[in-house]
Amino acid sequence: MQIDLLRPRSDADWAMLQAAWRALEEDADGSFFQSWTWIGCRARERYTDPLLVRASDAGQVVGLALFNRTAPPLACLLLHSLWLHETGHPPQDSVFIEHNGPLIARDRPDLLGPMLAAALRRGRLMLSGVSDAVRDAAATIGQCHTLITRPAPFARLAGQSAADWLGGLGTSTRYQLRRSRRRYAAQGPIVLRHAADLPEALAFLDELAVLHQARWEARGKPGAFAEPGFLAFHRALLVRGLPRNEVQLLRVAAASTVIGYLYNFHWRGRVYAYQGGFDYAGAGAHQAPGLTCHHAAIEAAIAADRTCYDFLAGEARYKTSLSNGVESLHWLAVTSGLGLHDLALTARRRFGRAG
Repeated sequence: MQIDLLRPRSDADWAMLQAAWRALEEDADGSFFQSWTWIGCRARERYTDPLLVRASDAGQVVGLALFNRTAPPLACLLLHSLWLHETGHPPQDSVFIEHNGPLIARDRPDLLGPMLAAALRRGRLMLSGVSDAVRDAAATIGQCHTLITRPAPFARLAGQSAADWLGGLGTSTRYQLRRSRRRYAAQGPIVLRHAADLPEALAFLDELAVLHQARWEARGKPGAFAEPGFLAFHRALLVRGLPRNEVQLLRVAAASTVIGYLYNFHWRGRVYAYQGGFDYAGAGAHQAPGLTCHHAAIEAAIAADRTCYDFLAGEARYKTSLSNGVESLHWLAVTSGLGLHDLALTARRRFGRAG
């Protein structure tokens, strides 16, 4: 087994990386956030100092991880930082990666430690939104500092009907879902519409952003779309992912009344509920637009034989109420034991995704 550290720079380098990444995807069990659709989105613009860790066995690529290197913020701090599938620049990283980690062939979990160790020789590792397995591998190669751990609730859907899923929720949640649906249905039939093409998807995304920002700004918070790079990234992601059926914009309406929008990712049977925009200002008594939209989307996911509806990291009440499982995601700094001075500064990064 051979591990190489490469610096993709030219168009040819990036084209070769795309081909290798897409090929490895077929042999790996990675998440959507480890796919080239996500990793490669605006990569040439975002990764200003890229470092690729490539593991090969008998000439076959079996592991890939793309880091971006950033210099210490102050001259007295010694270590460069290597950000796994991130840039290290908060405005760019507002897109918020989760279910992250090196992409490795499904029969080579042993590569996690060696690949991370190879990168660690070039600087401190910043590993965002990674699993227990990545955390445990990181702990074997250096000093692994957990900056934050967040729950990622999900709803198991495999083998369930919509009635099964609903019946497994708490009594109060079932009551709220049914009551909200009845209140909206009094205005007309509730219809979930998939954006049919790219222009409609982009229009849905813009409308979602307006509702999302209105909700968060009313709370005195900036909202995810306050950062211009966030919308630019996702407009580009739609161009990449919509033709592959990996990205989806949904509108839920009662007759002509829009209840809200959902922006979801699809990957190998799993739905990632990434972002939403809901009309709270127009909601009447006992109408819960967010719950009603997710309710409709989960029913559609069950009808499409999806295996999981993943609410991603966060402790929002709606996530835990609609879920029947949870896993942990970790934000880590890994060092070789030198230059720990700026861990506190790093811990003050924005770890949350407004959603």
